[in-house]
Amino acid sequence: LTSPLPSSHSYRGLTLVLTFLSYTSYHLSRKPISIVKSQLHPNCSALGPNPHNDSNNTNWCSWAPFDGDNYKELFGALDNAFLVAYAIGMFISGIFGERLPLRYYLSGGMVLSGLFTALFGLGYFWDIHVLWYFIVVQVCNGLVQTTGWPAVVACVGNWFGKGKRGLIMGIWNSHTSVGNILGSLIAGAWVSSAWGLSFVVPGIIIIAVGIICFFFLVEYPEDVDCSPPLHHVMTTSEKDPEAVTSNEGPLSLSGQSSVDHSNSPKEPAEEPEAISFLGALRIPGVVEFSLCLLFAKLVSYTFLYWLPLYIVNVAHFSAKEAGDLSTLFDVGGILGGIFAGLISDYTGGRATTCCVMLVVAAPMLFLYNHVGQNGIGISIAMLIICGALVNGPYALITTAVSADLGTHESLKGNAKALSTVTAIIDGTGSVGAALGPLLAGLISPTGWNNVFYMLIAADVLACLLLARVVVKEARGWCGPMARQRGY
Repeated sequence: LTSPLPSSHSYRGLTLVLTFLSYTSYHLSRKPISIVKSQLHPNCSALGPNPHNDSNNTNWCSWAPFDGDNYKELFGALDNAFLVAYAIGMFISGIFGERLPLRYYLSGGMVLSGLFTALFGLGYFWDIHVLWYFIVVQVCNGLVQTTGWPAVVACVGNWFGKGKRGLIMGIWNSHTSVGNILGSLIAGAWVSSAWGLSFVVPGIIIIAVGIICFFFLVEYPEDVDCSPPLHHVMTTSEKDPEAVTSNEGPLSLSGQSSVDHSNSPKEPAEEPEAISFLGALRIPGVVEFSLCLLFAKLVSYTFLYWLPLYIVNVAHFSAKEAGDLSTLFDVGGILGGIFAGLISDYTGGRATTCCVMLVVAAPMLFLYNHVGQNGIGISIAMLIICGALVNGPYALITTAVSADLGTHESLKGNAKALSTVTAIIDGTGSVGAALGPLLAGLISPTGWNNVFYMLIAADVLACLLLARVVVKEARGWCGPMARQRGY
């Protein structure tokens, strides 16, 4: 018999690649709205005289209904339509994700996401100028995009145990920033010529990736006779890793003992029931990390939706230049996610890592607002630093922390909580994601300084909400040190 390890490694690699591409395409389809905003209401005076011979109309080049003085509020309404629907849908999505085949759920959601993304862009070609059309499309898109995150985290959690989970998921979670970068570049390619294509092309891409996932994604190791990770197996010898490994070995060898094949692999895959919503909330740490993510995601999504417009207004770049420059924030996000995962694996302190990065992020945001536009070099450096500090904790909580809590020891090996826990944490964070762009739209008319003060306050609150978990981690570190010193 051949060794099962190469097959297991191959399937794990395939799972990482497919889920990476899936969520990259999700974010790729979300990003165009932030790039296109500056084209929906551009500075018409910079384009020359009004060709319609109407000197009183200073917004002649804007796209109705975003051609009025209340355009920032309308942009905020567009963002909020998507994000509120996303936040509400996320709490429901995890429940469905635990009970439906993940492959069907994820692929179907991606096809529908691509359809609604493309419909927004088709408003350009169909010459639609009514606000309700764009609002309805955003609401529908927000709802169907909730299929993505619980499904991909559950798939990865099904294949990977806790060893080096922070680093693996930190690297894997760069899909968020890669998607934002690609979405900015793709949208920027057409934003000035035909902004509808800035949505249609990403819509086609996410549909194509969804079809690929439908045919090739493997949900559970047991489906292809591979050994599940340790947290996935319910056994009386669970506390002895060597015993579990030795008992698991025959599971992936076709033709081995009928006792192993008839009992062991089916127990973890079929018998455990999906955890309830309230049961997931009782897992230690779920509430604290969920509330922390609310404020961390508020900051991240405010940058996601408003950074290009901020650069246009403050640094006076063109829409395409601002979109390209804003990708540096996501480059920093990639570095921050990897760094946060690596440090938290080494120290064992997920909450402490998040807290330290959030504390440092607050003064960095203040500096970026005041000196970040003093030169292109300073702007590039500050965007990368702020991106790392803002998105690092966000990435760590939504990946490694969610997977840790979804396979918490209190669940006694039942991995059927992964999707629900992930949905609760990210759903709570999505409330912040909805509030951030909305507040930015309401506050920005009073000055960008006030927007940054709001973001700094959110970072501080996110840090404070983790205080109890940080203290618990610190006590865990101090205990072994005290015993070593003989106290």
